Amino acid sequence: MPAVVLIGAQWGDEGKGKATDILGERVQWIVRYQGGNNAGHTVVLPDGQKFALHLIPSGILTPGVKNVIGNGVVVDPGVLLKELAGLEEKGVDTSGLLISSDAHLIMPYHVAIDKVTERYLGKAKIGTTGRGIGPAYQDKLARVGVRVQDLLDEKILRQKVEAALDFKNQVLVKVYNRKALDADQVVDQVLEHGQHFVHRIADTRLLLNQALDRDEIVVLEGSQGTLLDVDHGTYPFVTSSNPTSGGATVGSGVGPTRISTVIGILKAYTTRVGSGPFPTELNDDQGEYLRKQGGEFGVTTGRSRRTGWFDAVIARYASRVNGITDYFLTKLDVLSGLERVPVCVAYEVDGRRVDEMPMTQTDVHHAVPVYEELPGWFEDISHCRSFDELPANAKAYVEYLESIIGARVSAIGVGPGRDQTIVRHDVLS
Repeated sequence: MPAVVLIGAQWGDEGKGKATDILGERVQWIVRYQGGNNAGHTVVLPDGQKFALHLIPSGILTPGVKNVIGNGVVVDPGVLLKELAGLEEKGVDTSGLLISSDAHLIMPYHVAIDKVTERYLGKAKIGTTGRGIGPAYQDKLARVGVRVQDLLDEKILRQKVEAALDFKNQVLVKVYNRKALDADQVVDQVLEHGQHFVHRIADTRLLLNQALDRDEIVVLEGSQGTLLDVDHGTYPFVTSSNPTSGGATVGSGVGPTRISTVIGILKAYTTRVGSGPFPTELNDDQGEYLRKQGGEFGVTTGRSRRTGWFDAVIARYASRVNGITDYFLTKLDVLSGLERVPVCVAYEVDGRRVDEMPMTQTDVHHAVPVYEELPGWFEDISHCRSFDELPANAKAYVEYLESIIGARVSAIGVGPGRDQTIVRHDVLS
């Protein structure tokens, strides 16, 4: 069985955790391929238990599934241990979690620099979570990063930390007037954390490809969303890695020819956390309605999410750059109770109608949404388990979106629960 990629098709927070969890009942491997603990996945089990995951793949909640933190992820050792402990306290078996030996570590100096840099930028800040993600990726690309495998060789680890702090302490002290970090303390802290998960370090590239050779199903799970991709997102208001489907091959070691299905996750409306352009943003009572009804607060940051109507322009863009074959439309239930539901079908940019994603940063910032309004519905749809059970206007809304976004809608979320999903097409068949 070929691999399946699961990606966010907006600005993140689309509900990838639930989608991964649902697929997890039929797959053998789930792989997180990029990002760090700057994103969160919320999964609600049938018994009402709620889990907020930040680093660990959502498949950890499905017995028998092997979970992998891939080489494209940056790992904060302390956060990883805290998350593992929280799961184990709730009786979750974490023995199937493996970590790529080539994944990079977020070091204490990455977090320190991230926080002071964002504060220093003031109004020009990017909206980073301050968790050291960007600085860790900077070191990775500068070829001075610390990898998970370095925990197995204290000499190499110490050399890398000392070399890094020779420069970074100069920045902390002389530029930002902060206290220098001690190399010995940093090394000791990381080694102390590392001793609790060194048994999980593996050549995950080899294991995943061997699994595919055995016809096992591998799901490659991204964090964040398409419009936060460092190459394809609304730069510079993006993350520091590639959440798009191309990043799945790089961040996991699974070749592109082994991928057969790319599932995009879309909310029935749109949200964004942090700074940056957001053409359909609502700064009124309707925006607050979506925020309250949808519980739009960041899993990782707790920050209120910005809210807006569905944007078909960015959905078409996501279909194209990811090669999306199927969509999972989440939170359709949030729209219940609205008399009319606007959908952004194009932009107006300086007097011109634009049907596709604008090429320049300037045009994206100038984009004004062009709306089509669809009739709403007032019925509670949280109990619906088939497409035919939905109210006529809810079905019409889904079918309209499907006709303008470039791929079929194969599943629909009608509530936060694991079982509150309508499956229209089997994406694994």
